[in-house]
Amino acid sequence: MTVRKDFGWGRVARLGLVQAALGAIVVLATSTLNRVMVVELALPALLPGVLVAVHYLVQLARPRMGHGSDLGGRRTPWIIGGMGVLACGSITSALATVWMGSRPVAGTALALLGFVLIGLGVSASGTSLLVLLSKRVAPERRAGAATLVWLMMICGFAVTAGVAGKLLEPYSPVRLVAVVGAVSVFAFVLTLLALYKLEGAVTIDRAVEPAPQRTQAVDFRAALREVWADAKARRFAIFVFMSMLAYSAQDLILEPFAGMVMGYTPGQSTSLSGVQHGGVLAGMLLASLAGRRWRGRSFGSLRAWMIGGCVASAMAMAGLFASGLVGPAWPFPQTVFVLGVANGSFTIAAIGSMMQLASEGGGGREGVRMGLWGAAQAIAFGFGGLLGTGASDLARLLFVAPGPAYGSVFALEAVMFLIAAHIAAGRLAPTARAAPAPVGLLQGNSGGG
Repeated sequence: MTVRKDFGWGRVARLGLVQAALGAIVVLATSTLNRVMVVELALPALLPGVLVAVHYLVQLARPRMGHGSDLGGRRTPWIIGGMGVLACGSITSALATVWMGSRPVAGTALALLGFVLIGLGVSASGTSLLVLLSKRVAPERRAGAATLVWLMMICGFAVTAGVAGKLLEPYSPVRLVAVVGAVSVFAFVLTLLALYKLEGAVTIDRAVEPAPQRTQAVDFRAALREVWADAKARRFAIFVFMSMLAYSAQDLILEPFAGMVMGYTPGQSTSLSGVQHGGVLAGMLLASLAGRRWRGRSFGSLRAWMIGGCVASAMAMAGLFASGLVGPAWPFPQTVFVLGVANGSFTIAAIGSMMQLASEGGGGREGVRMGLWGAAQAIAFGFGGLLGTGASDLARLLFVAPGPAYGSVFALEAVMFLIAAHIAAGRLAPTARAAPAPVGLLQGNSGGG
């Protein structure tokens, strides 16, 4: 068997195309179909919220998907299969949305199936793609590779939203299904072309690792129990959950805060999102330097960027808390931009660290590890919106003025970011292994896939 070389930037970019294709399908399901349900069909906004939550909940299957790819050794079939399921789920969801116009109950039931398929497709393709990156990208390139892949995914979001938006004018149910179907098929074909002869027959570690190790602990629950017993992997899962919970909790309350407290118009609050995303882009580009050296000087480790990004995010959240007390006199757009920079830098560092820790673990459990961390992120994103909106509603009952009410939620998020920084600062390298988790806990994740 031939030992494969590390991926160069060209091959990393090909994986970025796959990530962009994945993002193109997901953005239609979570954004465009959301709008059609609420605006064109006049359905309760809770409905698309529940559907999106379902697609996150289904991603608890990520560890099981990762385990399946570990057993086979090759990640390409799982990426392609996941993208196929994702495309089918997207088309099913579009058909269900149209059906809701005449048969709301039946359409909703079909939409639940569609979003379950979307969650399963994202779990299989997204997890295996990250594992392939972690196994085939040199350590010093991981932050840069994560930045490139995620920037291409963001481009997939933007291009799809722009093109699909124009194609949907004037809106009709038939046009909606045609556009979603065309994007889904195009994304799947692009995935096939991007992955053609990319991985090869054997990955690096499977070409050189002893045969007995490859067949060890093939049972999923045993594999998950083994990974959970690794305190380093478990701590990182907690870090991912806490940091991403803080990251996502502000998504649904920042624009309402801008309108109620800062006096922004709808157009101004929408443009504020562009300021934040610009900061995220800048933070990602900065964090891509992690692990690299120039003229003998290091730009810092992935761990340092994770800690620094979380601390900076906490400071930006403290700034938003202060803005709720001070009001329009506070430099609000600048604070939001700094928040975006901090969020972007710690996100890229966290993804690079995922790749590094998945490869360090050994034992043929890279997929299970990546799946565990991906599931932690999905749970955090699923609960983040509920936490942010629910906490803000509760705070508005306790405080008369909206500024302190929203500020209290921002303060809570700042504390969560500091907790995440504390976890990351614990070196994520304990010397002892903790006892395995109870079997009952692991059985909760054994379904799916």
